[in-house]
Amino acid sequence: MSKRQDALDYHSMGRKGKIEVITTKPCATSRDLSLAYSPGVAEPCLEIEKNPQMAYEYTAKGNLVAVISNGTAVLGLGDIGAMAGKPVMEGKGVLFKRFADVDVFDIELDTKDPDELIRTVKLLEPTFGGINLEDIKGPECFYIEEKLKEIMNIPVFHDDQHGTAIIACAGLLNALEITGKKMEDLKIVVNGAGAAGIACANMALTLGADPKKMYLCDTKGVIYKGRTSGMNEYKERLANETDARSLEEVMVDADVFFGVSAKGAVTPAMVASMAKDPVIFAMANPDPEITPAEAKAVRDDVIIGTGRSDYNNQVNNVLCFPFLFRGALDTHASAINDEMKMAACIALAELAKEDVPDSVRKAYGGVDISFGREYLIPKPFDPRVLLHVAPAVAKAAMDSGVARRPIENLEKYRDSLEALQGRSKEVMRLLINKAKAAPKKIVFPEGEDDKVLRAAQILVDEGIAVPVLLGNKEEIRARIAYLNLDLDGIEIIDPMESDKAPGYEQVFFQMRQRKGVTLAEAKRLIRKNRNYYGSMMVQQGDADALLSGISHHYPDTIRPALEIIGKQEGLSKVHGLYMMVFKKEVVFCADTTVTIEPTPEELAETAILTAAKARHFDIEPRIAMLSFSNFGSAEHPLTVKVKRATALVKEWAPDLVVDGEMQANVAYDPELTAKQYPFSALKGDANVLIFPDLQSGNICYKLLNKLGGAEAVGPILMGMKKPVHVLQRGDDVADIVNMAAVAVVDAQEAQAAKK
Repeated sequence: MSKRQDALDYHSMGRKGKIEVITTKPCATSRDLSLAYSPGVAEPCLEIEKNPQMAYEYTAKGNLVAVISNGTAVLGLGDIGAMAGKPVMEGKGVLFKRFADVDVFDIELDTKDPDELIRTVKLLEPTFGGINLEDIKGPECFYIEEKLKEIMNIPVFHDDQHGTAIIACAGLLNALEITGKKMEDLKIVVNGAGAAGIACANMALTLGADPKKMYLCDTKGVIYKGRTSGMNEYKERLANETDARSLEEVMVDADVFFGVSAKGAVTPAMVASMAKDPVIFAMANPDPEITPAEAKAVRDDVIIGTGRSDYNNQVNNVLCFPFLFRGALDTHASAINDEMKMAACIALAELAKEDVPDSVRKAYGGVDISFGREYLIPKPFDPRVLLHVAPAVAKAAMDSGVARRPIENLEKYRDSLEALQGRSKEVMRLLINKAKAAPKKIVFPEGEDDKVLRAAQILVDEGIAVPVLLGNKEEIRARIAYLNLDLDGIEIIDPMESDKAPGYEQVFFQMRQRKGVTLAEAKRLIRKNRNYYGSMMVQQGDADALLSGISHHYPDTIRPALEIIGKQEGLSKVHGLYMMVFKKEVVFCADTTVTIEPTPEELAETAILTAAKARHFDIEPRIAMLSFSNFGSAEHPLTVKVKRATALVKEWAPDLVVDGEMQANVAYDPELTAKQYPFSALKGDANVLIFPDLQSGNICYKLLNKLGGAEAVGPILMGMKKPVHVLQRGDDVADIVNMAAVAVVDAQEAQAAKK
């Protein structure tokens, strides 16, 4: 099937187009209808009449943006008309929603008269919290935006201009850091005097570029003082005093090239004529002015970015507009000003210097991504862009005086943005904040592993934990340097050289001498098996928790901890848990990793420990003891076991909401429960699932992960005397950080229990 047909099928399959409108309030009963419409709707209307700002409280205005176009400059298609441009505007709405949870109505206006367009958009002001102008040709686009900003009291933003400029200039800032050049010394050439080209030039000037060294070119050549052909007031503002008349001439000794023009506009000879370490942003779509391969064939010191996703340093406007509007909407800003645009630019530049999450690396084929000539700009699918750009924009809105609803706590605001990315982010941020309140020392036996080192950097930077790395010191320091991490002062211990190793060996020998361990074997295990050394650190109080398993099998990690630290007194054994995080809810599944054929007593222990863990996350547990029967409907040793376990939970922890034995569907079907099992303590609202055996638990959590779309957090080990948690071999850096937060909170609670 052709790519053309793929695209047509994508837009036509099922419900036509790419967007729909859904309700956010229930409308299932006559009461709902009376509140949604007549007579209840009169109440918010009257409140808004008294105070127009209440529209942000009682309507969708505060999260609604209009994407407006007349179709006169659509992508690389040109003037195709308002209706033909509608798929692009719908697509813009998809990106707003996907990346920043901003709602959009796309509005295509069938007019080429700038003043008619301005009057129409002005009349829409009561409906929207912001206006995104899109695909309007120059120079009309400049006049339209300037006029609307003058007469409207909500943000107006022409993305084709400013989005491209913000991202390209973020890349330029980082390129200057790499090359050691200064903004005021640069000779900058901009080819393309339309919306994006003029905006790139203006933003570079705002950043400190010298206007005498700024050269703007269009299809007729250099824009110079005194030129009359093809000029307008916006080009005139950037006209330079120069004798140069062609792009080829001004490219000589140029430090920077911004291209928003046409394929092939830059030749290899032009690249060869540029200054040392030239920076080229060839952003013509769909084909750049010169490809990276062509430029690098001429010289190896070139730094190049394009607008295409198949090349590094992609200038993609999706890195800007959703997050810029998010910050503007959340502060009820009356405008998007230069300060807010500059804040977005700097935030993007700074983000590119941070360690890249594994989720982003995986999205781009697992390749190594780190700050440098091939990575100046964050990737479009980096989830951290929302968390960096929107708060920076919101702060700039407040500092510059255009915010009508200031945000009092930017850290809490950042947490709320993280919650937009899914329930898992919200839940883990809650736990991370608990951990940050009193960080604990965590020992990592796999101290030389790159993922562990990158996670350690996050733990240090965010103040979540105090990492201790085990391994060869020289090797660990070499990996830290290679990864460009800043872990100066972090504690690194080589068990082979440790002063504490002899003491650990004696203690371990005393623990295990009647279980077949000789002194020689104790020395070997403590020195050469870092899981034993790390477990002994926790046992002796030299660390608060242990986290291991990224390069070991599960039993190889848990066995040393059980031999040295052991399970809690009064428990039959330790138990395993996975927290399954869906978009709107969290479900705890146990035992999923440890006990193969649990007894009723062990099942009851699992339920009680899992309930306690749910409360770690500020979630009140509702426990379903699962089986293949419902409340005695099938007599079998397996169902009797679960029935007995349920009774034990009620006896041992009478404060818990628990019931069983029950089938999984009953645990989540309120109507069925109300109709057939009204006596049940659960009302179809379980959030803790206790499985009758490891086989069913393990199968279920993996199906929920793969087919149900739930994010799995774990395995969380329960019942140890001191905190020990086991990483999975496929875990990424975010998983390690999450489990470290779990371990810290465990250590905090263990410490509190001793007081």
